[in-house]
Amino acid sequence: MRPSSLVDSSSERGLPLSASLSRRALRAVAVISVMALGVAACGSSSKKSSSSSSGSGNTSGSSGSVTLNGSGSTFQKNFNEAVIAAYKSKAPNVTINYAGGGSGKGKTDLQTMTVDFAGTDSLIKTEDVGKYQGGKVLYFPTVAAPITVSYNVSGLNSLKLSPETLAAIFSGTITKWNDSQIAADNPGETLPSTNIVIVHRADASGTTNNFTKYLSQAGGSSWKLGTPGDSLTTWPSSSQAGQGNAGVAQIVSQTNGAVGYVDYSDAVAANLKFASIKNKSGSFIAPTVEAAEAAVAGSTIAEDLTYSPLNAPGGTAYPITSPTWIILYQKQTSKSKGQALKDFITYVLGDGQSLANQAKYAALPASLQQKAQAQLSQIQIPTS
Repeated sequence: MRPSSLVDSSSERGLPLSASLSRRALRAVAVISVMALGVAACGSSSKKSSSSSSGSGNTSGSSGSVTLNGSGSTFQKNFNEAVIAAYKSKAPNVTINYAGGGSGKGKTDLQTMTVDFAGTDSLIKTEDVGKYQGGKVLYFPTVAAPITVSYNVSGLNSLKLSPETLAAIFSGTITKWNDSQIAADNPGETLPSTNIVIVHRADASGTTNNFTKYLSQAGGSSWKLGTPGDSLTTWPSSSQAGQGNAGVAQIVSQTNGAVGYVDYSDAVAANLKFASIKNKSGSFIAPTVEAAEAAVAGSTIAEDLTYSPLNAPGGTAYPITSPTWIILYQKQTSKSKGQALKDFITYVLGDGQSLANQAKYAALPASLQQKAQAQLSQIQIPTS
């Protein structure tokens, strides 16, 4: 199909008509007229199609093949893989790689501009802001999900835990599954005398950050392991460490007596059992996508789009719900990469949200989604 500019010039040329024209010439004029109308209509259709893709990740601004690299949060990895695969059909010229490695690695990689974007479930520390070589960083919330307390105890198929009991377990104060404090949370349940095996993350992890932050906030004096963070060095000596959420899930699934904190998506994939946790309203709530949505709905959103749904109010809110973000530099250094990255985030915040539930994540509430979409205008892309 020829561009519309060619249609305009050919229609202006026209052909002079006279009574002496033969039937053959008349037919030629008719053919040219039909072709001109068809091309003009096609040009109009193209414009309509282009405008209708707004908000869905339009890649018209990027030319040629573009590769974007990201690393970080394993908590959001399953969602990222689903949305990247779906986006490929929208933008076949864009290749997106996401390596995981933990929130700590993602933030470090973005600091040194080793990656184009990072996934993180925890915020940048104030003292680390100056380490980001590309300047100001923007937070784009993508999804949220429960952090499950997954366990593997032979004969124990139902488990309820208060925040105080949970904090005592992971502090190493409670060491057996038939401890009286666990029994108090589970009246009528037969508890074995099996030793408790704590499983935690080996890597710097936003999941660790949010889980320990919850235990510090809600567990009170039962939490003994100090300041929450991406990494802890004070876990009980008998504990085991797994790489990424999937690594923790694997150890829990293979170890009788084990208990670990695992994102909902990986816990479901590993067919793990998980505890119901007592929330701020006093209800024991199982980790579900709906319970995570309720927690996010009760959260306060900061101007930079950071928030915490941990220990959120509401009778149906799951108390250990984690946020997660894609972070990137406000000022991009490459026109093609910057446009491709903006287009991808546009898709994540638009059509990509429909993939969240299937991947076992909570989609953003409409109000937060709209704020994140509005922030896209802050991304600065070079003109050449």
